[in-house]
Order: sequence, then C-alpha cells, then structure tokens
Amino acid sequence: MTEPESSPSGRGSATRLAVGITAAAAATVVTVGLTTSLLGAVSPGESQLVLAGGRPLAGAAPVPNGSVERGDDLKPGGTASPQNAFSAWAVQMAASTGVPARALEAYAVAERSMAGEQPGCHLGWPTLAGIGYVESANGGVGKGLLPSGRPFVPIFGVALDGVGPVAEVADSDDGRIDGDASGDRAVGPMQFLPSTWTTWQADGDGDGVKDPQDIDDAALAAARYLCVAGDLGTGEGWTAAVLSYNHSEEYLRNVYSAASTIAARSVSSAR
Repeated sequence: MTEPESSPSGRGSATRLAVGITAAAAATVVTVGLTTSLLGAVSPGESQLVLAGGRPLAGAAPVPNGSVERGDDLKPGGTASPQNAFSAWAVQMAASTGVPARALEAYAVAERSMAGEQPGCHLGWPTLAGIGYVESANGGVGKGLLPSGRPFVPIFGVALDGVGPVAEVADSDDGRIDGDASGDRAVGPMQFLPSTWTTWQADGDGDGVKDPQDIDDAALAAARYLCVAGDLGTGEGWTAAVLSYNHSEEYLRNVYSAASTIAARSVSSAR
C-alpha cells in the first residue's frame, strides 16, 4: 500500500516504509491529550470531539441502519436519489466533509459489514475516508469515481523500482493487476500492492468481481486488513492498524489529521 505520485501529500509513501517508530511513540499519536504539535491542521477541539471516551473518531456522524448492499443511484457528480439509506446519507455527508458521495457510500457499507463480521473491531468510516484521502484523494487522482465505483482513470502508483527515494518491490503479479511486469505498483483508490491485494481481495458490491480499482471492493478489503490489528476503538489499536497500512509516523499523522477533520465536519451535517 503506497500513495500514488499525484496524491495530496505529493510524495510516494514507499519512501517512508523504512521509517521506524517505537510502539510507545506511536501510541502517543492517537490518544486523548494529543498535543497540537502532532495534530497539524486538526484543532484541539476537534481532537476532543473525535476521541471522546477514548474511542478515536467515535464522534463522527453514524451511518444509517439499512442493508449493506450498495445502491446504484449515485451519479459521478455525487448526487443520488434518496432510495437507499447509505446513498442519501453519503450525499448529506459529502456536502459537509468534501469526501465524494460515491466513496462515502463504500466506506459506510464497509463499516456496516465489519460491524457484522468483526464487531470487536469498531472500525469507523472516517478512518477509511482518512486513508482514502491520503492515498488517492478518495479517488480524486483518478478524476473522480464512476457510478460503478471505479475511477474515471485507473489509479496506479509510482514504479517501485528502487530508483531515487522509492523502495524496490519486485514484480509479484506479472503485471496482471498493476499493468507493470517489471516491478510492482500500488493500485486503486486505496493503493493496494498486488501481493497484498491477492491476499485481502474482496467483493464489496457483490457483483462477483474483486477489483482493487473499485472503491467498494477496495474499501472492504482495507477494512478487513485494518481490523486484524484488533480494536480500533482504542488509541493503541487505531494506531497499530494505520501503521500496519504504512509504517510511517508521517503517514499516521496525515491519516489522523484527515480522518479527524472529516469526522468533525460530519457532525455539523448530521444535526
């Protein structure tokens, strides 16, 4: 899992994979009492909101009750008919959070799916939105998401060829997933490496296809991957989960900042 070259941070996260963080240091990044120096753009008020009760991002607007089946009424512009609870909720949240409605619907479905599969995980949709923002601007680097959930332009990360600041990752899929038989590239809106996708691939929209370019499939796969870390309702568990996605303190801070901001903005929309 790495960022594409044109992601919001402007850097390929492969350059940060070797950055070591001790467990003690990482635990201080997502706990109540976090200092403003580590929060970046997130204000102390927002951090208190999303960390209330020691559950990171628990202050976010909850997803509605309803089926976990994805609706087909979302349009590329982010509008939807209020025929599906997740679709209507996603459009409302998109207006206040800035996250595309089509991506939000996928994150909501993934959260609800994990609540059934692994109720002890406590994964919240803002965590997926935060990771999606850092990795691909929630599909924005692919010129937005189609109603199908795929980006208008397929998303591929930089070549992980060991040249310059990037790590070298040998080809693991003969180019079948990432289109590059000379070495691996991260793929899709959640930026899965081909080898990781092969292990965690999921069919989030029930269409019979497991596609890392599809936000529904990628969101569910990312959710299952994150939940292996344990209880994301604790600071330690949330930190461990995000670091498992990319073991970098900078990455952890960026995801926390994005997810916290998204969660805080969602509350005003839900009122």
